[in-house]
Amino acid sequence: MISSVAFVSYHTSPLLTPGKGDAGGMNVVVDALAKALGRLGISVDVYTRRSRSDEPLIVEAENHYRVIHIDAGPAESRPMSELVDWIPDFTAGVLEFMAREDLHYDLLHAHYWLSGRVGLAVKAAIGLPLANSFHTLGRVKELNRRWDEAETPPERIAAEEAVINGSDCVIAATEFEAEELLEYYGADPARLCITPPGVDHGLFFPAESPRRDLGLRAGPLVLFVGRIQPLKALDVALEAVAISRRTMPDLQLLAIGGASGDAGDSELGQLKARSSAPDLAGAVSFLPAQPRSDLPDYYRTADLLIMPSRSESFGLVAVESQACGTPVVASNVGGLGVGVNHEKGGLLVDSWNPADYSKGILRVFQERGLSESLSHGAVHHAENFSWERTVYRLLELYAGIAKP
Repeated sequence: MISSVAFVSYHTSPLLTPGKGDAGGMNVVVDALAKALGRLGISVDVYTRRSRSDEPLIVEAENHYRVIHIDAGPAESRPMSELVDWIPDFTAGVLEFMAREDLHYDLLHAHYWLSGRVGLAVKAAIGLPLANSFHTLGRVKELNRRWDEAETPPERIAAEEAVINGSDCVIAATEFEAEELLEYYGADPARLCITPPGVDHGLFFPAESPRRDLGLRAGPLVLFVGRIQPLKALDVALEAVAISRRTMPDLQLLAIGGASGDAGDSELGQLKARSSAPDLAGAVSFLPAQPRSDLPDYYRTADLLIMPSRSESFGLVAVESQACGTPVVASNVGGLGVGVNHEKGGLLVDSWNPADYSKGILRVFQERGLSESLSHGAVHHAENFSWERTVYRLLELYAGIAKP
């Protein structure tokens, strides 16, 4: 029986607000899994890099759930490209803490390829069974990257291959991610496991729109929620709204999220400049990343969520939106094919052509009965995803690799 688990989330803490910097859906997943395991009485320690000097060594996040900050490099936010150099220091810090506190875990669950490298080193040092969730895959990202994005570093691809070969269980969010692991990395099917993330239905559920309280003016509203980086394709959303405004001049776009990655600030600057052009002037609003407790109000206020991502292992934002009764127009990539039920809870688009997204937007607003039908279907589809269901499946996978 599993009683204690160590998580590694080297590059970003689950305590950070998703939607800015390197904090995103992975942070939500790590935090939610730790909480769900803790509610079952299973102790979870999440090891992460100290990124602020005022962060204490240990944060008691919830009952049975701690976040442990390990020194590796300067105690400040640094580009992910620099974090590779401090993996040995971080690994040494994790092992030292475990030894000093006399901690004995049933297994280690690493999140992302950087953490996977830590996981391999810890496994080699003390023999802990290793599970790994990638959340994004370098080769898939490379296949779908925008033409002006930096290429995926070869070091990342090599590390992913090593982690896949060295893990006792590689956990994919959907069958689509599992197929990508098989096709692009030659993963061993016997060590490949699937369990999708969940949704907090106590937070994300249909309710009245608080538009006035949010300070948003009346009119049809498209919502974007995510980190501002080329991968999330807010540029496609802007152009889709601009095209749609030729038919619906009062259409608005609200983008919630902060700059992320090396190109984040440049991307945000370009998007803001584009939004001031005559065809979008006054129609686009930008908000920084919002606390998760506030996100449901924005989902409920929007008429639809647009998510034209170039790559998604799952697309948690799409399912959260649907849980609030807000349909989604999203790219048909990766896990979004699972997270969005096409023509039932949203519309999937097989391109990154803004005109195709505009067609989806206009369908939701103009096709008789479609918006209401998609709203009902979205809520029903989102009910398939819960953290309780996810964690019980995860425990089955853990039991398969833990030592007797």
